[in-house]
Amino acid sequence: MPGDLDVLRYSAFAAAPEGGNPAGVVLDAADLSDERMQRIAAQVGYSETAFLVGRDDDTGIPRYRARYWSPSAEVPFCGHATVATAVALAEREGPGDVVFDTNAGPVALRSTVDRDGAVTVSFTSVEPQVRDLDADVLARLLALLGLTPADLDERFPAKESFAGNWHPIVVLRDRELFDQFRFSPAEVAALMRERGWLGTSTVLHVAGPADIDARNLFPVGRITEDPATGSAAASVGAYLRDLGHPATVVRIHQGAHVRRPSLLTVAIPPSGGIEVSGGAFRLE
Repeated sequence: MPGDLDVLRYSAFAAAPEGGNPAGVVLDAADLSDERMQRIAAQVGYSETAFLVGRDDDTGIPRYRARYWSPSAEVPFCGHATVATAVALAEREGPGDVVFDTNAGPVALRSTVDRDGAVTVSFTSVEPQVRDLDADVLARLLALLGLTPADLDERFPAKESFAGNWHPIVVLRDRELFDQFRFSPAEVAALMRERGWLGTSTVLHVAGPADIDARNLFPVGRITEDPATGSAAASVGAYLRDLGHPATVVRIHQGAHVRRPSLLTVAIPPSGGIEVSGGAFRLE
């Protein structure tokens, strides 16, 4: 990386030493232009790199202006990069409460450290929104994934859900089909750009009352499939609440299909933002 800029690399939400979703982190980015941040994100090459471009301590709780860039564009919010950045901050300044002011809105975070020194971060999403997914758009998405309406789990109708980014959410009833479906990244990316889905397309299989398997397709970020997606996890929590699902805490298992097993814990309160928890470790 040119100059003396400190670009950190973390893996967030890992369920195994080889798991998690890598993110770049730049804690001191106040002097960086948009063009420089985009260039750094492309050079890092992860699905997102987070940049802290300002700090305000006037309220008593540190507030940071956070921005997120994929290798190809700025995105409003990125959950795994948020967790990675909060872990890096906790390691540098100690654990506690902070707020990230993102392009999607303010995100409250709390970091804690266990007796072994491992940092866990919980973030509360912006106010979620859930809406019906247009039938024609759903048909186009399913066709691009090689699926049909008969493959969907009738208990979980397809929706669009927002908790920082808009995500289409479809739930498959057959685990084998969930594991095996394939898609054309370029065609899915074109549909996602058309629909303003700047995060991932989220495909789920409900394994049990509190356990959900997830595949998050991210061709708009030049990543075919994301290993762990915090914004999608929050959107899944909002989606489940909208459907009246009884679980108040769910575990989202992701990343197995790209050999980076990940685990995201989602707390679903009766109202307000959705809480997503996990850790991150530094990559050398």
